[in-house]
Amino acid sequence: GIIMLLISERLQKKLTQRQLAKRIGTKQSAISRLESGTYNPSLGFLYKVADALDAKLNISIGSR
Repeated sequence: GIIMLLISERLQKKLTQRQLAKRIGTKQSAISRLESGTYNPSLGFLYKVADALDAKLNISIGSR
């Protein structure tokens, strides 16, 4: 899922949870909760995380 992709991006960029949190102006605990699946993030938060990772987040809804 999207969380695994964000974790993968963070690890590829050799960033700690704390470093990522600092980039988006949040606490390390928020990144930890996101990555562990115990936090239901807003789209805005996901966009901030993706932006901090220099990644692009695309969301689409449509018929299969």
